[in-house]
Amino acid sequence: MAKKLKNVFSTFVKKTLTENKIEDAINDLRILLISNDVAIDTADEICKNLIESFEGQQITRLKSTKKILFDTLKDIIISILTPEKEIDLMNEIKIKISSGQPYILVFLGINGTGKTTTIAKVAHLLKKNNINCVAAASDTFRAGAIEQLSKHMDNVGITVIKHGYKSDPSSVAYDAIEHAKAKKIEVVLIDTSGRQTTNRNLMMEMQKMVRVVQPDLVVFIGDSLAGNDILYQAREFDRHVGIDANILTKFDADSKGGAALSISFETKKPILFVGTGQGYNDLKPFNKDLFISSILDLD
Repeated sequence: MAKKLKNVFSTFVKKTLTENKIEDAINDLRILLISNDVAIDTADEICKNLIESFEGQQITRLKSTKKILFDTLKDIIISILTPEKEIDLMNEIKIKISSGQPYILVFLGINGTGKTTTIAKVAHLLKKNNINCVAAASDTFRAGAIEQLSKHMDNVGITVIKHGYKSDPSSVAYDAIEHAKAKKIEVVLIDTSGRQTTNRNLMMEMQKMVRVVQPDLVVFIGDSLAGNDILYQAREFDRHVGIDANILTKFDADSKGGAALSISFETKKPILFVGTGQGYNDLKPFNKDLFISSILDLD
């Protein structure tokens, strides 16, 4: 995980220890970060903070310099990965259902990111934690989307509420919520259309969905391998609809590691889970400390 990003920071530290001007090393760091899927704004933030941290200081070849660089980078990355609000999903679900109402999650993301599979993984995780749920097939646009969700949910033993194609997505979600209330089901998982974010109708559809269902959590699902595209997608969904949390798919295949930093900086929202494979068990809580260790193991 994040092997290339680890090499980027390692190269930066080694170069800085032999440079008279830290600015030269930081300029090289910026280029390396961007080439390893760290978004331009995120790379600029890291470099700006580094410059500010060392302003007025003379970088020497003292033994302690490496530790100073390490600690400075760690502080910057912790700051980027620290969201405006931490979310303990299981605890939030328990609080909501204690009021007798189902907890409602809406999932956003474009096609091809692994959104439907990820929703099934979330359903499987909830089931393992003795939390029952129902899914709403509110992607009524893409051919095969309802069948795909139904197949995945059959595999994990979850009921799917569905209408026909071209039907109102918000109506499907509403019926799933009413079903949950009637059957005392604790969580509603709402799949949505994954058309491109430039599609105005999609954004209006998502806005209507949020108004109708009043979700407890809106989750953006992004592909770790999508490079800067993931930032554009998250920015547009957040601007038009609002994002509360993120899930990154294909995290096991992301050797660069830039997506986690970029999505955290862009949305200021937590990464709840990362997808680490194709199986329903391959959804892991995002471990911020482990991720930082993996990219800042500079020995």
